[in-house]
Amino acid sequence: MPQTKTPNILIDADACPVKEETYKVAWRHGVPVIVVSNSPIRVPAHPLVSRIVVGEGFDAADDWIAGHVDAGSIIVTADILLADRCLKAGCGAVIAPTGKPFTHASIGNAVAVRAIKADLRAGILADGVGGPAPFAKADRSRFLSALDEAVVRLRRR
Repeated sequence: MPQTKTPNILIDADACPVKEETYKVAWRHGVPVIVVSNSPIRVPAHPLVSRIVVGEGFDAADDWIAGHVDAGSIIVTADILLADRCLKAGCGAVIAPTGKPFTHASIGNAVAVRAIKADLRAGILADGVGGPAPFAKADRSRFLSALDEAVVRLRRR
């Protein structure tokens, strides 16, 4: 089991729609944020925010994130397989941009549903299987609340 550390937030940033919201929560709580991406993206010039550019390799950002989590890490990602890896590595929390937490109790089902949907998209039923619902204002609100709760919970440990 990883050693508990001060909370920190790692963002799987390439397609993350809630980077600005993450910064706001982090600044309010004084929590460092690491923005991980395959190519350079703009991040605020702030002492709590750092950027890691991992290159173009397949799953390079996921590999970096999964390799740097500890019990104080809060991971922001929509990637179910990365969420599974981070939970298995002992991170403190994984939150999707919609505010949905990935937990040890829910991740197995999420991985299974993802696999079924991938099979359906690849097969005959490809026309009937769409992608995720459009990102909404309510998703941002749920995300802000979930991230704030996760930071407070990890600080109390």
